[in-house]
Amino acid sequence: MPAPKPNNITYHQKSRMLEIGFDEGSTFEMSAEYLRVHSPSAEVQGHSPDQAVLQTGKENVKIEAIEPVGNYAILLRFSDDHDTGIYAWDTLYDLGKNQAKYWKDYIIRLRDAGQVRKLDA
Repeated sequence: MPAPKPNNITYHQKSRMLEIGFDEGSTFEMSAEYLRVHSPSAEVQGHSPDQAVLQTGKENVKIEAIEPVGNYAILLRFSDDHDTGIYAWDTLYDLGKNQAKYWKDYIIRLRDAGQVRKLDA
């Protein structure tokens, strides 16, 4: 079965939420912060799991531009000048579907590194 593809992508500037509807019926809302700290870029993910770089201080980041990449992905340009992550459709679907788990894991990694989100302080 082919991976779901977006049929609607809307960025809500005031709430900084990216809303993505997929052709199989799912709709996900993901914050700019969540998408930024889970960027698929090598700068964030590294070239292997042990090279991943924990992203901190991204609470107020915004998406400044959404650019199509062929028929398979989008590039998100963030207000902190990060613009190297290409979000393939399957990556966006995975981030949406597993958002609760991935966010919880991120908060735990922050805590374990002695970091606190400014919004949680």
